[in-house]
Amino acid sequence: MSLMARIETAIREVLQQQQLSKAPPKLAESLDYALFPGGARIRPTICMSVAMACGDDQPKLTNAASIALELIHCASLVHDDLPCFDDANIRRGKPSLHKAFDESLAVLAGDSLIVMAFETLAKIILQDPNRGTQLLLTLAKRTGVPFGICAGQAWETEDHINLSAYHQAKTGSLFVAATQMGAIAAGQDAEPWFELGARIGEAFQVADDLHDAVLCEEELGKPAGQDDLHGRPNAVTELGVQGAIQRLTDILAGAISSIPSCPGEAQLAKIVRSYAEKLTPVTPTQSTYTFAKMPTTFRTRSQNLSSIVNP
Repeated sequence: MSLMARIETAIREVLQQQQLSKAPPKLAESLDYALFPGGARIRPTICMSVAMACGDDQPKLTNAASIALELIHCASLVHDDLPCFDDANIRRGKPSLHKAFDESLAVLAGDSLIVMAFETLAKIILQDPNRGTQLLLTLAKRTGVPFGICAGQAWETEDHINLSAYHQAKTGSLFVAATQMGAIAAGQDAEPWFELGARIGEAFQVADDLHDAVLCEEELGKPAGQDDLHGRPNAVTELGVQGAIQRLTDILAGAISSIPSCPGEAQLAKIVRSYAEKLTPVTPTQSTYTFAKMPTTFRTRSQNLSSIVNP
């Protein structure tokens, strides 16, 4: 079974366990709408990949960790799109949830997904109390404050923002959770996996800033120009387009070297390198700069900024 098939099957199993047929019909429908069709499922893929690189001796723990991550991520997208935040009409190429249903259902759906994520981990604790508890605490730390996505969203309300701290919380937190939870699920120490998650997370945020600045809504599958519209801190504003590209390249160059020693280190490096190539932006006006400055292993063959637009 491929990683993507494993992820999709595990998400369906979690929904079935929720007995949604007994829930208010519109809320049940909105949860399915929020989860399917999914984006690239990058966070659970990274989590599973790390677990597999470390042995994946308890696949049920790995599945629970990966799906809990994706549930939190999807919840954050539902909430981010609300009028009180981004006021976005489109997500993943279709109407955002509050547009397809209404704002009250979007709030409830997002809340339900968050609860579902922690319930998924709580149910698995009995299988391995030590690992299960670590998974639960790690996800909580990377969801709440001061280091989680809630803190990341809150940084946007501040008058003075540390861009690095903002990126680490808003985007990096769930990637750190992905690498650390993958290690924990396989019985490994989480701490050595922090740097890899942080680097991947920062790379995705810089790439997202670039996407938002130079792509149109049709290419993104969601509203474009939101950082400028809402006055949000971003890498393009601070560094310029070419500066942001160079920053992205520098981050990716260090990601593979930060992978801790593990049985599946080579395969994991291959997966990270693949994501790096897809993230690296090339446009007609930037291609000369990008190819001239980029390490050979990170040069894209035919990718452009729309390579990954719905992470």
